[in-house]
Amino acid sequence: MSENTNPEPEPRSKKRLSPITRFFQRRAEPTDREDIKAILEAALERQVINNDSYTMIVGALDLTSKTVADIMVPRSKIDLLDISKPISELLPLIVETGRSRFPVYEDDRDNIVGILLAKDLLLSIANPNIDLRPLVRPAVFIPETKKLNVLLHEFRSSRNHIAIVIDEHGGTAGLVTMEDVLEQVVGDIEDEYDEDTAQTIFQAGDNSWRVMALTEIADFNEAFGTQLSDDDYDTIGGWLAAEMGYIPKRGDTTTIQGIHITVLRADPKRALWLHVQRHLPTDPSLSEHESDTM
Repeated sequence: MSENTNPEPEPRSKKRLSPITRFFQRRAEPTDREDIKAILEAALERQVINNDSYTMIVGALDLTSKTVADIMVPRSKIDLLDISKPISELLPLIVETGRSRFPVYEDDRDNIVGILLAKDLLLSIANPNIDLRPLVRPAVFIPETKKLNVLLHEFRSSRNHIAIVIDEHGGTAGLVTMEDVLEQVVGDIEDEYDEDTAQTIFQAGDNSWRVMALTEIADFNEAFGTQLSDDDYDTIGGWLAAEMGYIPKRGDTTTIQGIHITVLRADPKRALWLHVQRHLPTDPSLSEHESDTM
């Protein structure tokens, strides 16, 4: 009888185990967030859940490990209202930002005395001399170290949607809203007032634009055909402050190379928004810098 000449079967290469298989080989039930994420990754891989569901569940899990300091709007970027100013001076900022809630300060920007709801102000808009104080609601102050899941619970139970974040010394560190917390779960929630971080120049009319002062000078030159130098300054706001010799204020104007620039919004440290008007037809006599400050 002839010997069996069939070759020995080649050993199979080690099969790569899926996350779910690896998990159940390791332990019978999850003991921490990483174990739960391993199960979710396996479910996503097998298309049991889609990417949106995976992102939201993982985001909800991460709320317990993140603090307010991780997501707050820093103090320098908070839009504040000065309670001593008349409504006529505050309305441009309220309209420009499109926000529904504003922290209100008195004397010093660190001295936040409450929150003003835009809808409360609009109810009294017929009286330009109205005192803002009766309209200001109490502010909620929270520490930077508060966990996001705890803050979300407090927001829901108190029906409050905004809180002022304070640092260990009691100073204002930033601001956080319910929307900021929810975005950690569902992703960015954009509305018509959200700024596109990639876009800083916005068409406002046939021959006019709204321009963020942080626009790079190179981008400004490309958009308007100007030849502003970026040797010393990176942004149009920095260039404008240097040209004027002081921090631009709302209403300040300048004209250069056929472009008329008006400061729409500014804070004590810098210009924020500009209105740009192009002169048509371009007058060669405007190639030399002309400045007119209001």
